[in-house]
Amino acid sequence: MDIGVPREIKDQEFRVGLSPASVKELCDRNHAVVVETQAGKGAGFSDEDYKEAGARIAMDAATPWQQAMVVKVKEPLPAEYDLIQSGQLLFTYLHLAAGRALTERLIESGVTAIAYESVEKDGTLPLLMPMSVIAGRLSVQFGARFLEKQQGGRGVLLGGMPGVAAGKVAIIGGGVVGTEAAKMAVGLGAQVTIIDINVDRLTYLETLFGSRVSLLYSNTPNITAAVTAADLVVGAVLVPNRKAPTLVTSEMVKAMRTGSVIVDVAVDQGGCIETLKVTSHSEPVYTELGVVHYGVPNMPGAVPWTATQALNNSTLPYVLRLAEKGITALKQEDAIGRGLAIALNVQDHQLVHPAVQKVFPDL
Repeated sequence: MDIGVPREIKDQEFRVGLSPASVKELCDRNHAVVVETQAGKGAGFSDEDYKEAGARIAMDAATPWQQAMVVKVKEPLPAEYDLIQSGQLLFTYLHLAAGRALTERLIESGVTAIAYESVEKDGTLPLLMPMSVIAGRLSVQFGARFLEKQQGGRGVLLGGMPGVAAGKVAIIGGGVVGTEAAKMAVGLGAQVTIIDINVDRLTYLETLFGSRVSLLYSNTPNITAAVTAADLVVGAVLVPNRKAPTLVTSEMVKAMRTGSVIVDVAVDQGGCIETLKVTSHSEPVYTELGVVHYGVPNMPGAVPWTATQALNNSTLPYVLRLAEKGITALKQEDAIGRGLAIALNVQDHQLVHPAVQKVFPDL
């Protein structure tokens, strides 16, 4: 199969759909890979690295989009809409529940769009997990940074000092993102609270963290108390293929101390903080109601060398199957085939994923 790898154009998105190692795996199986020039530069991969792996380098943005399958990292942006081809396979993160315009364009185009975040395996989301791990860890790293006074924060050191209380971190959601955020916050010495609606998950987190973390059931009083006391709030709520519910209201944010920080990792699915707006790596924060808000939807793009390789470790088996079988890969009765079938979002000018259909019932 002919496979295209465009350069990502989202603000400061330095990840790339295929690493040179992945390209070599594909070329060794007689697939042809076209990589846009400089596509891997931000992740530390040169055009020469891709040439040595067997790829052809395209000097323009259009050529990778003319291939039978396109492998990306982030969803197509409006500047790429006209490049999408009818009958083409598109394999990338899509997050359609938060993007009506993109959903409409994919339906109109006739592309077959399969979303990384929708792939399932044994009840897990294996292509979302590595980026969730990275985003969870980065949420506290960035939160600590923007708590610095020079960045507009309260000037709080999360770990505190002997004789000075440690900072307080409230994590809304105890899934992969929330767990990884808690690991980082605990490691820094912060006082950490995790809130989740799943009692079984809270029980698991108790075995993981013991008394080092306070674990609360998700209800309005508990969320209010934890958020208003926190120096850093991490939104870590994920409802697969659906917009995240709003759990932190503007009234709660208004009650937080001036210079506190909110980082919402779920922003690419709409976010769970009422006052949160999408930001970018170029302009990552804004202040509203006295609180610093961070809403960058492609957080792992800040660490592209790590993130690209971690993502490829998970996506490559699915890419190989699609390259080998095309759309018939979705009909194969094994874990990879079933995972791809579940992840099908758009096909034959129709929106086919049940969860996204509920978000856009008129499409």
